[in-house]
Amino acid sequence: MATPPPPPPGYTVTVSPPHPNMPTPRPEKRLTPPPFSSPVVSRISPQLSQQDQLPSSSSYTPSIPTPANGIKAASPVPQFSTPPGPPLFSSLPQPVSVPFWTSSSSPQLVPFSSGSSLPTSSPSHYSNGSVELQPEVSDGTKLSMLAGESPYVLFSAHKVLKHKKQANVPSLGFGVLVSSGREISPGPQIIQRDPHRCQNCGAYANLYCNILLGLGQWQCIICRKLNGSEGQYVAPSREDLCNWPELSSPLVDYVQTGSKRPGFIPVSDSRMSAPFFLVIDECLDEAHLQHLQSSLHAFVDSLPPTTRIGIISYGRTVSVYDFSEGSTASADVLPGDKSPSQESLKALIYGTGVYLTPIHASLPVAHTIFSSLRPYKLNLPETLRDRCLGTAVEIALAIIQGPSADISRGVVKRPGGNSRIIVCAGGPNTYGPGSVPHSFNHPNYPYMEKTALKWMENLGREAHRHDTVVDILCAGTCPIRVPVLQPLAKTSGGVLVLHDDFGEAFGVNLQRTSTRAGGCHGLLEIRCSDDILITQVIGPGEEAFSDSHETFKNDTSFSIQMLSVEETQSFSLSMETKADIKSDYVFFQFVFRYSNIYQADISRVITVRLSTVDSVSAYLESVQDQVAAVIVAKRTLLQAKTSSDAIDMRMVIDERVKDIALKFGSQLPKSKLYQFPKELSSLPENLFHLRRGPLLGCIVGHEDERSVLRNLFLNASFDLSLRMVAPRCLMHREGGTFEELPAYDLAMQSDAAVVLDHGTDVFIWLNCL
Repeated sequence: MATPPPPPPGYTVTVSPPHPNMPTPRPEKRLTPPPFSSPVVSRISPQLSQQDQLPSSSSYTPSIPTPANGIKAASPVPQFSTPPGPPLFSSLPQPVSVPFWTSSSSPQLVPFSSGSSLPTSSPSHYSNGSVELQPEVSDGTKLSMLAGESPYVLFSAHKVLKHKKQANVPSLGFGVLVSSGREISPGPQIIQRDPHRCQNCGAYANLYCNILLGLGQWQCIICRKLNGSEGQYVAPSREDLCNWPELSSPLVDYVQTGSKRPGFIPVSDSRMSAPFFLVIDECLDEAHLQHLQSSLHAFVDSLPPTTRIGIISYGRTVSVYDFSEGSTASADVLPGDKSPSQESLKALIYGTGVYLTPIHASLPVAHTIFSSLRPYKLNLPETLRDRCLGTAVEIALAIIQGPSADISRGVVKRPGGNSRIIVCAGGPNTYGPGSVPHSFNHPNYPYMEKTALKWMENLGREAHRHDTVVDILCAGTCPIRVPVLQPLAKTSGGVLVLHDDFGEAFGVNLQRTSTRAGGCHGLLEIRCSDDILITQVIGPGEEAFSDSHETFKNDTSFSIQMLSVEETQSFSLSMETKADIKSDYVFFQFVFRYSNIYQADISRVITVRLSTVDSVSAYLESVQDQVAAVIVAKRTLLQAKTSSDAIDMRMVIDERVKDIALKFGSQLPKSKLYQFPKELSSLPENLFHLRRGPLLGCIVGHEDERSVLRNLFLNASFDLSLRMVAPRCLMHREGGTFEELPAYDLAMQSDAAVVLDHGTDVFIWLNCL
């Protein structure tokens, strides 16, 4: 019998290719002044690639997370990917029983249940080729593996109704939240070999497959076809098969560390293969500029020594700073009224200037560049200043993709993994490609805005094709025209965040943006039992077509091309049943396939089995109120594109609650009223907070803020999504401690200091008696 190799604890592989420099004429050179002392197509609904952070509308701005790098094989290092979890007001789901199977003559199909991942110490039960299952596993294992309690997958219910008419009630619905990389402990098991896949539908072998022990064949849970295992699954007993991670765990990572890109060579630090550009708005007043400079100085001081960085500033022109001039801040200047010509780009890319460099080699130059920035000189309001943001991003993208000199080694490296362009903006793009008029009263504003939207979307897609993410961090009091800039961040896989100013919160988000780990070439494959139909997907991706990924003969999977791969993003899937379900279980398999920053190809396979029931009460008891509330909220916010839409959606929420009571509640005696089902007691409370909170209510003032919050929420992880829907209420007690209360108790605590964390903002009430 073949014995699988033990999985490695981890790895770090990175690659980068050499390329010769070709000197050519360079653009105009400008010396800066000396420093002075003083930040989907059909079924899928794609949204902005979200990180679990939000802008502040008043006094608090959460920070962008810093996920861990690489693969987590055992106990991952704790991360601050999301705020602490909100209070849990619902009871724990009840454990489900494990079915038993009887043995028969060999060879036989052995149905895998949620057994332990390690062989048990009890003696094997087999004789004359017959096999018997091991005793029932613990309640904790049953709960976590049979009821769908995966840390990456959260279903709105742990059971599925068999009758189509009962299951497909749109007001409540059935769905799942799927995350590609939420922190868990222990981490997924790593397998460094090719997976066994169904040759008919493409599903992966898993712990729920039936196994022919004598032949080593396994039966697919999706299409029920038999597949070979090259003799690896031949075993005398079930315990021996438990040595294979994919047959003992619902979650495994298949890792291929060999690079498929020719010409790459390993380097000591993986981040050397993924540079980033700072694109800085130079149309700021002195107060904002001083805050931004302080944030930028602290930012470069916090970078790892091998981090490669480039700096660009923009106004009416684009200044590309050259690090080859020693301690002097000098820049090559290009016009901002049009896209850069090929001749200008070749002069930059193949010239003698150094525009991307390890920070350890040019830290003094970076500080000099930041200190040399000057406040806006003309006497014009912020909204009337010319900013060529689009041209600046175009140039940064071209430099990242072209050969860039590494002054410390004199070799050329191409980016591996996702490169990043971080835009520090203080106002809208009002000059050059992708710009809009300064005033909304411009006679051609609607047409010019539509043209700008399309141009920004195309630029974002171009960046995504070249594995580059564009993050836009905005601050100040000038409206930035979020609808125009949003497509650039969204289609590239980045994030747009608003801040009150360029101070501390902006600086923290800037640091975490640069260090946030992210994969590229992401693809999410979803396979379900034939009885299940995926009706809608909300998240940072687009529907992938068959020519963009491998297909099998009868592959019925639904595939999503991910715009970026971040552990803090998630997808919301809505599902229905096609017909009445006859089987006792339905199966789901989610596969995240991507390349991480170490140039390793990852296939994360998550398999879930849910039981089916006839009883509506049994189904309602399995409903996860908070998950259901988040899925309902995402479906609702998807339709709330404008402030007027948000008002309409409040009415939709009211009607949804009424319909749930009508379909699943009980009618009161001698009355036409219906009592809301007690199993869903917290659901209407969460929807009430959604109606009044920052997403649909009146907490957020400016439409730019509401638009950013909406896009971030549609891609947020479960923890932050729930916080944005249902706030966390903390009451201050004597002695400096806080007591957590249900949010509806807020009005009854007038004599105490109360903190309300709403995910987007923190509100503080002080005792005024």
